[in-house]
Amino acid sequence: VEPSLQAAFVEYGGNRHGFLAFSEIHPDYYQIPVADRQALLQADAEEAQAEEDEDEENEERRNRRRRRGRGRGRASDGKKASAENGFAETAPESAGDDAAAADADSDGGEDEAPAAIAEAVAADVISEDAPEAAQDEAEDADSDDNGGDENGNGDDEVVSVGAGDALEEVHERRRPPRKQYKIQEVIKRRQILLVQVVKEERGNKGAALTTYLSLAGRYSVLMPNTARGGGISRKITNAADRKRLKDVVKDLDVPQGMGVILRTAGESRTKAEIKRDYEYLMRLWDNVRELTLKSTAPALVYEEGSLIKRSVRDLYNKDIDEILVAGEEGYREAKDFMRMLMPSHAKVVQPYRDTVPIFARNGIEAQLDRMVQPQVTLKSGGYIIINQTEALVAIDVNSGRSTKEHSIEDTALQTNLEAAEEVARQLRLRDLAGLIVIDFIDMEENRNNRAVEKRLKDCLKNDRARIQVGRISHFGLLEMSRQRLRASVLESTMQTCPHCGGTGHVRSESSVALLVVRAIEEFLLKDSRNHITVRTPV
Repeated sequence: VEPSLQAAFVEYGGNRHGFLAFSEIHPDYYQIPVADRQALLQADAEEAQAEEDEDEENEERRNRRRRRGRGRGRASDGKKASAENGFAETAPESAGDDAAAADADSDGGEDEAPAAIAEAVAADVISEDAPEAAQDEAEDADSDDNGGDENGNGDDEVVSVGAGDALEEVHERRRPPRKQYKIQEVIKRRQILLVQVVKEERGNKGAALTTYLSLAGRYSVLMPNTARGGGISRKITNAADRKRLKDVVKDLDVPQGMGVILRTAGESRTKAEIKRDYEYLMRLWDNVRELTLKSTAPALVYEEGSLIKRSVRDLYNKDIDEILVAGEEGYREAKDFMRMLMPSHAKVVQPYRDTVPIFARNGIEAQLDRMVQPQVTLKSGGYIIINQTEALVAIDVNSGRSTKEHSIEDTALQTNLEAAEEVARQLRLRDLAGLIVIDFIDMEENRNNRAVEKRLKDCLKNDRARIQVGRISHFGLLEMSRQRLRASVLESTMQTCPHCGGTGHVRSESSVALLVVRAIEEFLLKDSRNHITVRTPV
């Protein structure tokens, strides 16, 4: 326990220690009187309920604003049509407002446009002290301001995309302040905790841990000790789908003190499929709990499935016709898991029986080898160079032999568009993370820059990592950041070169020869021996 950091370092085996912040420790682990602990848990539950009520109220307010916005838009269109036909608008403003309100009420059941929904999700929360009408007007003003920013061409605009990982869809938990307690007062040395790794260890940095657990399924995420009954992924923006899924969550009968979040993958799933996934997670949690009680710490009680299970859970969709699995044990695991998740799709999983290894048959080995090469060739003849440094990942785009287009501008645009798609793919393949700077080929027209930005953002939408994307600057550079989910391919498969020390450079022969001569001269000035042995790197 480290009082100065208000955190604890948890030993999890192998003489390794993980970092556990005080805010990530559940009150169940506090060594305080039972009555005080119950009061803390009750306060957390009340805060979670208040947060849920606030979310519902905000959603209702956004729906009202969308309906009113549609009504105003139609009234505005009507005025424009009248003006074009030569009719003057003589009705007072109040009448127009009444008509707009009537239109809004009559259209309340229609499906909302995706653009309006996306704008509504980003709305700010207004103070409850203000009158409701004033709040709505303020929200409209905020919405207009935000829309203006989105349409602007400022280079400092940053857009968040990706975050398709299962646990990224969990609502960010509010960390209630524990002002009445300090970590050294409630957590003791050698105390046993059940923790989950939220960020893997890297280099000298230990893993980041939490005691607020999350178990991911195909359509939902179970939070066994988070006091929030249920919720919907914020990435599901369609109002009708959100309402339907909320009814599904209510019917799941989630135990008190637990929470469930429905993932984006469950947006179009039936109630029976979601319920089957939830029951699987509950059985999984029971197994984890039983194994925890039997184990002697430190011990691994659960890891997020094997590679086969995670692949089936996160990557499979109805567009995939066949899943080939080499090895009888792996095949049975994939078949059983698919049969449990989606029984009607179990026939998609087939064993690979050929004598030629599955990777060799499908050219996977060659692709794996290309993953560690700095140069990636594009179909058009251009190429990109990927360099990882301590500070950032630099990606350079070059046109190379790409000369199919009629003008330099068109060649640059097509190469940049192709490079944007390949960069998004390489980020996932190589697990590149941190600050990433892409040097696109310079283009004269601003609309071409916007087209490249849009292509890159579209290709990054399905990335599991959380990504922030900037805009192309005057120098042709685009900055972005990508969440680090695990060590990159280079870090996990390569070691530092013993000759250059990882710099990629060694002295030339002439430089080494000159260095040797000067070193001998300097040595003879200090010690005039007749016999000198010189050793130089090859």
